[in-house]
Amino acid sequence: MPALLTDTPVDQQTAATAQPPRKRWTRDECAAMESVGLDLTRYELVEGDLINKMSKNWPHVAAVALLHGWLLRVFGIGFVVQEGPIDVTPQDNPTNEPEPDLLVLKRQIKEFFFAHPQPTDIHLAVEVADTTLTFDRKTKASLYARAGIIEYWVVDIRERKLIVHRDPQNGAYDSVAVYDETESVAPLLAPGQEFPVSTAFQS
Repeated sequence: MPALLTDTPVDQQTAATAQPPRKRWTRDECAAMESVGLDLTRYELVEGDLINKMSKNWPHVAAVALLHGWLLRVFGIGFVVQEGPIDVTPQDNPTNEPEPDLLVLKRQIKEFFFAHPQPTDIHLAVEVADTTLTFDRKTKASLYARAGIIEYWVVDIRERKLIVHRDPQNGAYDSVAVYDETESVAPLLAPGQEFPVSTAFQS
């Protein structure tokens, strides 16, 4: 009697590693869910996935607050946004609505009451990463580079480093530099203002 198909080692391995079908979400579908009362405020849409922004731990909260305060002093209260949704490329927009931890805008916040900031409106996008470091360095970096966002910072809480992405070309950042907590770096649009990396971390 021939062996059953499910008895073969190959099929056992396939069954063990098979992934269930995934739903790829769009902005329109998310808006429809919110219109009927579903709360999606804890999620952001990235590459068709609804990403749970999760509860923030204290190092994350502190790093965002400290960097937010520094950016406000440098760029002004009307130009710095915390967790604001943005547009990316026209091709990526239907399945993406990222919300960087911090944004520095070229125009005042009051000009965006009725529309998301476009990539050309953004001086700097910042993500603060603890458990999300790989996601922020790969998935979000690629998304922001494709959009042409000129400068993108990732604060690596665990290693106490700042990863600075610049010069977006062909869907990737040509320049990626890592600064440790003994170093400083100035944003491209404020070359005279050095940010001490240690400012983002608790002592």
